[in-house]
Amino acid sequence: MSAVNDTKFKSAVFLLIGLPGQEDVHLWISFPFCLVYVISIVGNSVILFIIKTDPSLHEPMYIFLSMLAVTDLGLSISTIPTILGILLFNSREISLDACFAQLFFIHSLSYIESSVLLLMAFDRFIAICNPLRYASILTPPRIARMGLFFVLRSVALNIPLPFLLKRFRYCRANVLSHSYCLHQEVMKLACSDITVNSIYGLSIKLLSEGLDSLLIFLSYVMILKTVLSVASHTECLRALNTCVSHLCAVLLFYIPEIGLSVIHRFGNSSPPFLQIFLGYVYLLVPPL
Repeated sequence: MSAVNDTKFKSAVFLLIGLPGQEDVHLWISFPFCLVYVISIVGNSVILFIIKTDPSLHEPMYIFLSMLAVTDLGLSISTIPTILGILLFNSREISLDACFAQLFFIHSLSYIESSVLLLMAFDRFIAICNPLRYASILTPPRIARMGLFFVLRSVALNIPLPFLLKRFRYCRANVLSHSYCLHQEVMKLACSDITVNSIYGLSIKLLSEGLDSLLIFLSYVMILKTVLSVASHTECLRALNTCVSHLCAVLLFYIPEIGLSVIHRFGNSSPPFLQIFLGYVYLLVPPL
């Protein structure tokens, strides 16, 4: 009887939301999202074009920047069209397979972005702490191998997610609290035991973004230690100035991402607006 009920109430689609309570002004709200989308796509494409066409920029720092731009393009393309579909056309339904595919790309690209930020921190660490060996350590073949390793790591860690979700029956409310699909939210809609999904999702986050953020922190500890040992105040400031933009990117990526993860797992009593706001900041602001 239980199996019959599960089959009867199995959801064929999930329903995404835009901004609850603001449905009457969704059209007007769509304009800033369109602007963000255009700026993200055009801006990152221009960065890639300039780096590709200017031979003087074929250096490790700019190669890592181009990796970040490609990842941000992927994140924008994976998320914003779905958001605009909701705001402009009230297209709220998304099939299970499409939802699983979207969350795979979102999580994979997020982990790749975290890895690229780690590589950029490593670049600054070598440039400041061991400048004489910079060119010999960060050679193009080595950069390519590091980039490939992190891409494969991200894809390998996230491939099981759609399959772990596909085995569930979704007989509860099928409304998601974001305008796109995330693993930690979709799994809560299952009417089965989600312990394996919860443990696996937390484990891969700690093995990727958790480990990356720890290594970034250690890199900056070493950078700060080296910079403070420099006698000249001017040289100290010059060295730190090369890290400012990267530090801003790190903070913009990790603070909303960590906050969103904590809310999904432990913040059931948190205001819904906070969860929606962090979700938009986490995926839209870094590419912008």
